Amino acid sequence: MSQGTQSVIVHPATLFGGHLKQMPGDKSISHRVAMLAALATGETTVKNFLPCEDCVNTMRAMEALGARSFYSDAGDLVVHGTAGKMLEPAGPLDLGNSGTSLRLLAGLISGMPIKVEMTGDESLRSRPMSRIKEPLELMGAKIELLGKNNCAPLRIQGGGLKGITYALPMASAQVKSCILLATLYAEGTTVIIEPRPTRDHTERLLQSLGVPMTIDGLRITMHGFGAKGPTLPARAWQIPGDFSSAAFWMVAAAARPGAQVTLDHVGLNPRRTALLNVLQRMGAKVTVTPGKHSDAEPVGSISVHGVKLRGTEIGGDEIPNLIDELPVIAVAGALAEGETVIRDAAELRVKETDRIAAMATNLRLLGVEVEEREDGMIVRGPAALKVGGGVRSYGDHRIAMAMAVLALSAPEPVCINNVGCVQTSYPGFWNDLKTLGGHVE
Repeated sequence: MSQGTQSVIVHPATLFGGHLKQMPGDKSISHRVAMLAALATGETTVKNFLPCEDCVNTMRAMEALGARSFYSDAGDLVVHGTAGKMLEPAGPLDLGNSGTSLRLLAGLISGMPIKVEMTGDESLRSRPMSRIKEPLELMGAKIELLGKNNCAPLRIQGGGLKGITYALPMASAQVKSCILLATLYAEGTTVIIEPRPTRDHTERLLQSLGVPMTIDGLRITMHGFGAKGPTLPARAWQIPGDFSSAAFWMVAAAARPGAQVTLDHVGLNPRRTALLNVLQRMGAKVTVTPGKHSDAEPVGSISVHGVKLRGTEIGGDEIPNLIDELPVIAVAGALAEGETVIRDAAELRVKETDRIAAMATNLRLLGVEVEEREDGMIVRGPAALKVGGGVRSYGDHRIAMAMAVLALSAPEPVCINNVGCVQTSYPGFWNDLKTLGGHVE
């Protein structure tokens, strides 16, 4: 299904559940491993790399900077690294829809004595980039934001970086990772202070490659390698299944009494799994079976048994660790008894679309009572779902997939428009939906 695909019709599911033995590779980790493999000396093999549009755009950018890659006969991504020295690309790097790619690469490129311009699609060019401009310029890079309202395209003249002490003004794993990657090529020490815990994939991956850093609560201290940069070893990586992709099936099962779904080899990083606590508070039966670590990350199997859910409140320190899951949590709230309150989530307004407004609009179209707030929403359930027309993805993959989950419980088929965006994170979504009992036209 391509980006240009206009719509699908999702039918109500009489039965839903089953066993998915292989979830797609974690998107956040796939981005980071592609970058680090491209910096390494030698040949890196990556198993379960997520071949979605966002991650493919990251790999294409790394090739434009001097790396080479191909797929082996076994289907693994093989990357020949640059030994830490990137080339100046012939033209702008197009990162498509991926904010992760652009923000993390901005940090990496800032450490190199090269000039690079980066851009993306209309959605990416509308997302805030001043949040990375400030710390990178404090480190010594020259950053020009060429778009309106401090947005992409951006032009970077890198090199000559020095470590800084920086208190993040917002909880953002992307900004934190941007600074950490820039520090690889900085003189001196960088200290990052987070307001709240965020995803720590970058820290885990760097530490597994031998990059020394100290983590003391919300304070991260890392020593730079100077202009020569680090010597990173090539190695084999196993990408765990993406928890944020698995979240759609967890909620789909949790909200249907009697349904059950089991998902294998899912990443269980404790800074990603706050949804499990939310579902348990709502009454779902959740069983987690730990497995062997997948390199730097814990993994395991997750089983969810559906019940009649009850509403809950989500906010505070939970938000950074389930920011991607909030659209589908709103769906759970629509099917639960009572109010589900989402607060402290203003960051949703500057994602691929304004996810607060988009979800509120779509939920109302299907008969759900929603009170939209500046930093979240209140969803009142259980909704008497009705189908009076189609809903839209607004070009946002997580909105499209969340509405597909709600459509499974609708009384009639639901048309979801502009669903090609699902390719950006979960190319196999519609096939997996069918495997678990859904019917899609």
